[in-house]
Amino acid sequence: METFLELLKYVLPSLVVFAATYLVVKKFMDNEHQKQLLQIRKENQQITTPLRLQAYERLVLFLERISLNNLVIRVHQQGMNAKQLQTELVKTVNLEFEHNLVQQMYISSTTWGHVKKAKDDVIKVIIMAATHLPANSVGVDLGQKIFEIMVKTEASPTNAAITLLKKEIRQLF
Repeated sequence: METFLELLKYVLPSLVVFAATYLVVKKFMDNEHQKQLLQIRKENQQITTPLRLQAYERLVLFLERISLNNLVIRVHQQGMNAKQLQTELVKTVNLEFEHNLVQQMYISSTTWGHVKKAKDDVIKVIIMAATHLPANSVGVDLGQKIFEIMVKTEASPTNAAITLLKKEIRQLF
């Protein structure tokens, strides 16, 4: 028994020193790991911040390009009938949207949902205006009907999404 106590007298302090050393080294390693993660995040932010800003800019530009007043003026060509103009308007909105799909990576899901809703609402207005016209209508008639609908609703489908994009960018930067 005496040898056991003698052995314990040497082993126990060694175990305490080992445990204390282990805890100090572990804490140091955890802190170093956290510093590395923070450094990586900082470097990533330097790369992604310009990309995020560009995404917001591109989406505002997209929404401006598909706003009905800009879209009708840009797409309408002399001699188009209403059906041709409707087809071209919807096609243009969808092409613009497809061109900007990747931007959703850089904005919140809520804001992306509003951008998609704005696109869908623009298409709905175009289709709704076209359904209120006779089959032999010209493109100018469709444009006028779209503008009439916009005046009645008083709110552009794209304005709410643009406002939300601006609000989100102000919160981030």
